[in-house]
Formats: sequence, C-alpha cells, structure tokens
Amino acid sequence: MSEPSQSASTPEKARRVLVVGIDGVRHDVLLALPTPHIDAVAAAGFLAAVEVADGTPTMSGPCWATITTGVTVDKHAVWSNDFSGNRLGVFPDFATRLARQDGRRTYVAAGWDPLVTVANGGPLFAHPSRLSYSAPAADTPQAWEDCDEQITEDAVRVLGTDDPEASFVYLGAPDETAHLLGCREEYERSVVRADERLGRILAAVRNRAGYDGEDWTVIVVTDHGHVRAGGHGGRSGAERTAWVACSGPDVIAGRTPDRVRHEDVAAHVYAALGRTADRHWTLDGRPFTAAPQAVLFDMDGTLVDTETLWWQTVAALAQELGHHLGDADLPAVLGRSVHDTAAHLHEITGKGAGTGTGTGTGSGTGREPGGLAAELDRRFLAAVQERTVARPGAVELLDLLEREGVPIGLVSASPRSVVDAVLKTLGAYRFQVTVAEGETSATKPAPDPYLAAARSLGVPAAGCLAVEDTPVGVASAEAAGCVVLAVPSLAPIPAAPGRTVRGSLEGIDLDWLRRLVAAGNA
Repeated sequence: MSEPSQSASTPEKARRVLVVGIDGVRHDVLLALPTPHIDAVAAAGFLAAVEVADGTPTMSGPCWATITTGVTVDKHAVWSNDFSGNRLGVFPDFATRLARQDGRRTYVAAGWDPLVTVANGGPLFAHPSRLSYSAPAADTPQAWEDCDEQITEDAVRVLGTDDPEASFVYLGAPDETAHLLGCREEYERSVVRADERLGRILAAVRNRAGYDGEDWTVIVVTDHGHVRAGGHGGRSGAERTAWVACSGPDVIAGRTPDRVRHEDVAAHVYAALGRTADRHWTLDGRPFTAAPQAVLFDMDGTLVDTETLWWQTVAALAQELGHHLGDADLPAVLGRSVHDTAAHLHEITGKGAGTGTGTGTGSGTGREPGGLAAELDRRFLAAVQERTVARPGAVELLDLLEREGVPIGLVSASPRSVVDAVLKTLGAYRFQVTVAEGETSATKPAPDPYLAAARSLGVPAAGCLAVEDTPVGVASAEAAGCVVLAVPSLAPIPAAPGRTVRGSLEGIDLDWLRRLVAAGNA
C-alpha cells in the first residue's frame, strides 16, 4: 500500500462523516435492548463506555459542547443548559469550523433550541453550511417523538441526495421521556425507536448514488446517563456513564481504543476527513484510531544518511581485496551487521590469511572474517563521526513523537560504537531503548532485535510501527509482527500487506501515522 488506507492501485474515496447524537441513553439500558443498527455500527468498529469527566456537569449542554468542539468544559465554558458566557467563538463546533475555515459542506439537524438557536445563550452549532431545525410542539414524550421523526425525515432526504462532508443529527426523545416518565418501559421503547431512526438514516447513506466511491465514518454517541427515576446532573455512575459507537475506514473492527472520551468525537471527525487539527485549536480530544504504541526506527539510511557511508566503506575495502561491489552484493551489505558483511567479503574475495602490517588489506587483518569486521568497524565509525547527517524529516518526526508521548526505540544492525556516535547527532535522550548489533542472539533479518526493543518498552511488537529503509530490515520487522513503514534508501522495497512505502519522512503527522497503523492491522 502506498498510503495508509488503500492500495496504490485503488483510487482514493471521498471521505464523509456522520455523527448521530441520541440524548440521554443509559449504557446498561442500551446493552439490554434490541438495537440492531447501533449494534451494526459497533460490530463494524467498536462500542465503548465513556465516563463524563469529573469537572463536567452531567447535563446535555456541557456534554454536547465537549462532544462537538473537541475541548473540555474549562475551554468551551458551557457549564449548564444555559449556554450564556460560553467561549464557542474561540472553540467552535466541528460543523462550523469545517465550513468557515475550510469551506467544507456541513449539515446539522436538531430540535433542542440551544443547539441551533439563540435560546438560552445558544447556538452550539453557530454556522454549519446547512441547518435543519424542528422544535417539538410541546414538552411531552409524544411531541419529542414527532420532532425526532421530522428531524429523521430531513436527514434521510439530505444525506440521501445532497453531499455534506460532515453531519450531525440530534435525536432527543429518549432523554425527554426519561425526564417525564422515568427510565421505564416507555423510555426503553423510545430508545428502540431512536435506533430504528438511525437505521433509516444509515440506509439513506448506503443508497446514495455515489456511495461506492465514498468512505463513511459513522459515530453514534450519547451525552450522559440517568438515574432510574429519570433525572441526571449528579455524580452517580449511572449519570456519568455515556457511550460512543464508531465505524469507518480508520477504525479496526473489534478493536476498542484504550481510552474513549467525549472530546475524542470531534477530533476523530477531523481525522476521518483527513483534516489535521491545527495545534492552535488546542483540541483535548484524540482520534479513535490508535496511535502506535511505540515507533521503532532503524538507524542507518532511515534516520541518518549513513547507509551511503556504509556502502562506500564496504566498497572501498572490497576494491582493495580485488572485488568491485555491485547490485548483486546489495542483499549481503545493506541492513546487514558488520560481521555478516565481513563474512560476505571473505566469501567473495577468497579464503585464507593475508599479509602486511599497514592499513587496508595490509593492516594485519588479512582476509579472515574477524579481521575484516574489525577493519570495517574502524573505517565506518570514522566516517560516521565525520559526516553523519540526519535524513530529511527525521528530526521533525522524532520531535513530533516526543511531543505526543509516543515511546521511541532505535533498532540497528550497526555496532554499539557506531550507534553511540550517531546518538550524539540525533540526541540520545529521544530514545527510550536502543538495540545494537551483537546485543541479541541474532540480528537482522531475524526478528530478535525488534522483539527485544518492544519487550524493553513493555509493548507488543504488533502494536509497534517499525521504520526501515532496507529489505533486510523490513524482513526483520515483519518477522517480529510490526507494522512497517518503508522509506527505501539504496535498494527498492515493494508495497505489501501491512507495509506502507513512502519516499521520505517529511510531512508525516500523527493522524497519518494513526491511519497507517489502522490499515496495517486491518
């Protein structure tokens, strides 16, 4: 695959996101009821309980604001169902931000006044491209069911025939029914009806004329729970437990992220559309796609431009031994340990001891593998100390991973002396673990070095992204079970399942890495 989400030969699909907010659905009630459409979303991705944060009131206003802005209550300042004094102008909802900043088509349909009108200090959704508002005729369960029905009909029409890139559809009847009648039979029937309406909305999406050329992310989310009598706003477990279900091209079916929070919803909307969140937005949420648990870098030719130095070093010594290094030697030189390469030189230049006491082949090393390895080690270290240069994008990627708290390892087939010399250029402080040649029972292409690095970091190899530049290194990482990003240096590397090939490390951001890991584990 040439990009994380698809093969090199597959045309890119148009990204679309639908968020359906169903107000006030208890998590335990949801699990006990027949809700086949929410279940289908969960089966294609995940369903996770969400705990409303300690500082957030268990009320619709604060929770929906967190869900749609991607920031916590301390930033958006919606502290109750009266939105007065909010900071939504600084921290807007995703539909407004995408429409205003990127010119994207967005759609919002809701019947609760503060979400879409100036009532009570609103609206939460300030400027979506398209807005549908249908208020209930009265504050009764049936009036709210009628309102949700009108909202659903509008959503079916818009999502079936128009082309919004990001949408939010709000269904409020379950919450109002709980308030008025408690969390009893009628409340449960309202939850089931909300699921049926979700099914009609999803059917409209699937029946779109251009659906086959689109990749849809679907997020279904509730804001808070209820006590059994029907109220909320307190700190009980039933009130603080919400939930999120999500499916889409960047989500691995059956794999629930380690942590799911309300603020992650908006962050995932941006990521699913390929929109990298600007750091000035100061989002508190993270996309649901899992970041790599660790990133393990090869060194020579991947982080630093030493693969060329290694080739030149080996070529010079081979020339002195009477052999011209060529393409046929690539597999025995690139990504190999100094001892493997020395054994290769010994094989191709003839066995037997040499003579002399000077430098080169007359250094007393002769042509024995041990002597050749020592000479290669000495020459390569000298070259590294003089001419090590970081590869384009390498330092920026290391800085990004450090900022994001992603553990970093270095897995090299070079001797420890060379690794330590390079670490002076890159900064040893960046790496939580380093593995050099000779520090595992077998070196690349065996999986041992990558397995050792993952074990030292306390993460499974399957949760690691390995970044390599040679076929030998790729073979080692894949044998260990890592997802692989190949950035070829001197030898070509083909794309393959679980392996992404890229021209350089430049321009990589964390969202791209998340999608790469999701695709590699699919």
